[in-house]
Amino acid sequence: MNLLQAIVLGIVQGLTEFLPISSSAHVQIVSELLKVPGISDKNSATTAFVATIQLGTEAAVLLYFAKDIWRYLSAFVGGIFSAVVRKTQDFKMAMFVIIGSIPVGIAGLAFRHFIEETVRTLWVISATLIIFGVVLLVADRVGAKSREIQELNVKSAIGFGLGQMLSVIPGVSRSGASISFGLFAGFSRASAARFSFLIGIPAVLVSGLIEFKDSYKNLDSNLMSGTVVATVTSFIVGYLVIAGLLKYLNKGSFLPFVVWRIVVGVALLVLLSTGLIAA
Repeated sequence: MNLLQAIVLGIVQGLTEFLPISSSAHVQIVSELLKVPGISDKNSATTAFVATIQLGTEAAVLLYFAKDIWRYLSAFVGGIFSAVVRKTQDFKMAMFVIIGSIPVGIAGLAFRHFIEETVRTLWVISATLIIFGVVLLVADRVGAKSREIQELNVKSAIGFGLGQMLSVIPGVSRSGASISFGLFAGFSRASAARFSFLIGIPAVLVSGLIEFKDSYKNLDSNLMSGTVVATVTSFIVGYLVIAGLLKYLNKGSFLPFVVWRIVVGVALLVLLSTGLIAA
């Protein structure tokens, strides 16, 4: 992997991590197009590189929601000792984030090796891009979009978590699946996206650190400069995407992302069927 390839993959990671189009799918597709080897090999330098740049986008969401995270953490700690604090909205939100993070953690631990060794193929990704693009479209059309994030309860937090759990399947999109549930449950687009980002923090941070721990030793010293540049790039781009998406969703729909998913999925099927790209 050369420096240009590293930068391109950093941009792709930053652009797609928070959009409902699947960052893992796009990083893998672009790596194949760029002829970067080893993206699906857990022992490769490429896998170590991807694990590292994911931490860049995770740093972006931590920075963007820093004030909220601090409030929720403070309320959670305070609620351990105070019944009064346990009745506050911030404590409840902290609990909802924890509850919503549990399903994907269980699924990741249970199916991690199976997915890495069996499911992570471009054939699967092409199908899930299309199928869950249609799911997002239906959710965006039929959802009432009248509930705000303050109306969360345990039941809806579990539902968001179950949606996020589907993201262990390559191409589904962590944000896309959980946002789809939020829309089906009647939440507004911005509220569904915001809570999706919040429950993604523990999941992405833990999985990214585990992946990094298992693969960082495979990083070639010659790749270090590219990795640093790509990680910083994914951080900057990711931060801008979070801010832009939440602002856009106050008025805009998810239709552009649905169209993108379907177009990419169909194009990928054509490329795979014709042998122009390897699965």
